[in-house]
Amino acid sequence: MHAKLNGVRLHYRIEGQGRPVLLLHPVGLDLTWWDSQAGALRLEFQVIRLDFRGHGKSEIPPPPWSIAEFASDAHALLALLHSRPAHVVGLSLGGMVAQVLALEYPADVRSLVLADTLCTLPAEARNAMRARGEAAEQGGMAAVIQPTVERWFTPGFLESPVVARCRAHLLANDVKPWAETWRAIAELDTLPRLNEIHTPTLVTTGDADVSTPVAAARVIADHIPGAILRVMPGAPHMAPYERPDLFNPLVLEFLRSLSA
Repeated sequence: MHAKLNGVRLHYRIEGQGRPVLLLHPVGLDLTWWDSQAGALRLEFQVIRLDFRGHGKSEIPPPPWSIAEFASDAHALLALLHSRPAHVVGLSLGGMVAQVLALEYPADVRSLVLADTLCTLPAEARNAMRARGEAAEQGGMAAVIQPTVERWFTPGFLESPVVARCRAHLLANDVKPWAETWRAIAELDTLPRLNEIHTPTLVTTGDADVSTPVAAARVIADHIPGAILRVMPGAPHMAPYERPDLFNPLVLEFLRSLSA
């Protein structure tokens, strides 16, 4: 399904019945990457998946973009669907957007699952984020695929069908949204306001995440009142996609605890 929200034609999908759960994907991917989680959740919840602007089947609007705009798009979708408040699950970029959604539209959010994500960056890391976009602008998507999958997955998983699919997905992407999204990520800084989030929050990460390591997850968990931190052994940055066997039960247990 599509809807024009904030002037942009956005693609989304709804499955199941029950309390709404909004799934927010990482940079360069789309809502189809949540298939495993949607399959587990839709038996008990209404699962809402969104393709961010410039991703999947959503429209590519003119730059510049911001994390706040991604969050505004999610807010507009939840309002359209009368699905507020929703449990919000965000991975990497999706976790950044989820934080801003909770800060700017607190009535939209019943709970947060912040998976393998960040709340702020030192100056040198901000430059590195921008460089990931610039590398694609200079050399095409082919130039960024190998370093990306090496950051996202464990070495022993790189020859798996999941990573083969990821490579193909990234290669098919338009350079512009990839670069614009990395520029948006480079501006992230929710840390000073995390103590304003009072919704139940689960922070998850893997101890093999080299992109957003355990220390980054701990900062988020330490600054959101009452947040729970769960570290998955051997799981990488894309833990929900490499290790759904670890991630899915954590999310289900957390959401069920709020529905009891």
